[in-house]
Amino acid sequence: MLSQEEIAFYHENGYLTVENVLSADELDALQRVTDEFIERSRSISEHNDIFDLEPDHSYDNPRLRRIKEPVSHHEVYDQTLRHDGILDIVEQLIGKGVRYNGNKLNMKAGAHGAAVEWHQDWAFYPHTNDDLLAVGVAIDAMTEDNGCMLMVPGSHKTDLISHHENGVFVGAVADPDFKPHRVEKCLVGAGGISLHHVRTLHASAPNHSASPRRLLLFQYCSIDSWPLLGSPSYDAYISTVLRGQPVKRPRMDALPVIIPEPKPENAGSIFEIQEALQEREMAKQ
Repeated sequence: MLSQEEIAFYHENGYLTVENVLSADELDALQRVTDEFIERSRSISEHNDIFDLEPDHSYDNPRLRRIKEPVSHHEVYDQTLRHDGILDIVEQLIGKGVRYNGNKLNMKAGAHGAAVEWHQDWAFYPHTNDDLLAVGVAIDAMTEDNGCMLMVPGSHKTDLISHHENGVFVGAVADPDFKPHRVEKCLVGAGGISLHHVRTLHASAPNHSASPRRLLLFQYCSIDSWPLLGSPSYDAYISTVLRGQPVKRPRMDALPVIIPEPKPENAGSIFEIQEALQEREMAKQ
């Protein structure tokens, strides 16, 4: 459980790291299963419903950017989504009652695994309130060398920055004059977790180390939030509830929203969407 100091830090800064949330056995299972998926990807030469590939992915050198919706593909990922230790922490930050609205396993292969440009998750999936956060389960230690996440403290309290360029949603801050006022490294050991508010500006540089950086990401929401786009059926909403009782009256807060449309042609994951961005600063790091 979090201390009052940790809770206050999250609400003030919009992010937090917590060490040793998973047991050694739980971490070992995640590493083993993820290694198995990487091995399976050797025979894949194009993105598919499971794998998002680095441009230089090959049979001899399998390099993934993402496993899409891993919870749907293996029980170990599903068990981690429902991990009581993680959900206890989430409820301390967004209140009782939790559902989820997405999951992915982002990877940075050794030696220049893909960067992610500055963005706010809120730009992708605005809801009726912003008691939403992402949990990153560190399958490997997140370090400065291997492309840990970078956070702009307090940015969750500011206005939403446009993620459009030339009228197209590019999934990243496109203003050429944008300069984060302060950047903090989100460092956490394997088996620990990071948490960041849905409106916190974050990014990550390429992996300059020889080792992989694999981060299992879960998007958790307050139970009384409702997506403003692609509204699900009530049954679909109920299927995402992890704790608490479903509600029929979403909580509505006055929040800044920019509709994330239109998207680039053939856009899929954030990596593909951000390829439309003209100046990709993090990729140059």
